[in-house]
Amino acid sequence: MEKHLIETFGTIGLIVTIFAESSLIFFLPGDTLLFTAGLLASQGKLNIAVVLLGSFAAAVAGNQVAYVVGNRLGPSLFKPGSRLFKAEYVARANEYFDKFGSRTIVLARFIPAVRTFAPILAGIGTMRYRTFATYNVVGALLWAIGVTLLGYTLGKTVHGIDKYLLPVIIVIAALSAIPVVIEFRRSRKNREPRLPLE
Repeated sequence: MEKHLIETFGTIGLIVTIFAESSLIFFLPGDTLLFTAGLLASQGKLNIAVVLLGSFAAAVAGNQVAYVVGNRLGPSLFKPGSRLFKAEYVARANEYFDKFGSRTIVLARFIPAVRTFAPILAGIGTMRYRTFATYNVVGALLWAIGVTLLGYTLGKTVHGIDKYLLPVIIVIAALSAIPVVIEFRRSRKNREPRLPLE
């Protein structure tokens, strides 16, 4: 599906999708689109430089827009019964903020739905714009550039990998969860009460 979308709408379609998912539309397949775009670029079907720069810029810009929306319109967005801003997504993003603080902006890039709501909640909350902007750039760099380059590198080095796209995407999803698991364990360990020394 992702391959068909990119082949149909090209780099512009990819960039628009990444921007949309990074701002307000949480059900778009950002991870798999980036990986597939890198794979297609390795086959000469897309310009890798344009894909990298465009995806990075779109990811940064999308989150910046989401932050501003949250900062200015937040309370009016999160109304009971809202179809788009459902309570469970908001609660999940808030949970990550409670555990990881500002680092949530980086970690959220690798978690569908959370990556859409995290910048909005950052705008609603007390996170300074400069702090948000810094973490936003770092997160976009790791996500947009990293996932795309992974697809490009595997496409260049593994013959016929496009035939195994679905299993590869599943592996990518598992790998993207590793930073979250590490941060969760670290946070949990730091919160455990220490026994007094005898």
